[in-house]
Amino acid sequence: MKRYYVYILASKRNGVLYVGMTGNLPMRMKAHKEHAVEGFTEKYFVHKLVYLEVFDSVYNAITREKQIKKWKRDWKIRAINEMNPEWEDLSEKDGFFL
Repeated sequence: MKRYYVYILASKRNGVLYVGMTGNLPMRMKAHKEHAVEGFTEKYFVHKLVYLEVFDSVYNAITREKQIKKWKRDWKIRAINEMNPEWEDLSEKDGFFL
């Protein structure tokens, strides 16, 4: 079954935030971390995965990404703090992508 991911990246705790959606999270995180794609995340060094939601439907993932992008900054920070209070880089946790 195909999975789709809505995620929030941060430059650091309470730093610059970026909301994205992908169908291949390991590849997308590699691109962010290696600054392989020019744009916002490269310019502001936003590559720490601090929040994540998983979906089986691309439609639901896109809908959720659009919702989160409309959130106020403090709502995003609250969501991150609830899921990941230490603001750890989730992409660096052992077995995270299994």
